[in-house]
Amino acid sequence: MLNTVIKLDPHAVERPPMLTIRAARQGDLQQILDMIALHAECHGDTAKITAVDLDRDLFGTHPWITALVAEAGGRLIGYALMVPMYRAMEGVRGMELHQIFVRDGHRGHGIGRHLVSRAREHARISGCGYLSVSAATGNFGAHRFYEQMNFRAGPVTGMRYVQALG
Repeated sequence: MLNTVIKLDPHAVERPPMLTIRAARQGDLQQILDMIALHAECHGDTAKITAVDLDRDLFGTHPWITALVAEAGGRLIGYALMVPMYRAMEGVRGMELHQIFVRDGHRGHGIGRHLVSRAREHARISGCGYLSVSAATGNFGAHRFYEQMNFRAGPVTGMRYVQALG
């Protein structure tokens, strides 16, 4: 019997797990909920969404949002949520990149860029003429990120009024 001995190079760098960007599946709900909660914490808020809400909005009879997820090593490490938009005076469909999030420890490796690229592709396939995103006034890191991704900043004018229905 022949024995093979493989010497490992002590200086070799371990290869990171393969990154996959894909559409969310129902089995992803809990991990997406966990990341939504982390995203809310980053902004000093608390997520109130439930698994029932997210399941309804992603996979229900009338899906309201689209989610892309970044997966590596069998674990979700990021997501992008998108919502349709419309410019009635122009007759142009758009897509709002409502939220994008990458877990701590995975930021700065291009995962957010991949999520934005796939969101852009999804919007084009859906017949959209634009992809829109917003960032809080003082979130300068997000501002730089979106500008580097070729988003153009535009002024926000007027007030947004909300009326609760219920």
